[in-house]
Amino acid sequence: MKATKFVPYSEVSFATIPGPATRFFRKFFLWQVWRFFRLNWKMMRIVVGGHS
Repeated sequence: MKATKFVPYSEVSFATIPGPATRFFRKFFLWQVWRFFRLNWKMMRIVVGGHS
């Protein structure tokens, strides 16, 4: 009897495929800049609030 190699998730894939809008916003530079500054603003509010 020949042993077969087990490949995890070979029958069913659980990952979803991103849609066109998701792919666009992942590549859109201005959207990434906006998210960068928004995240940094949130972090700065937390840091400054903790020091007062």
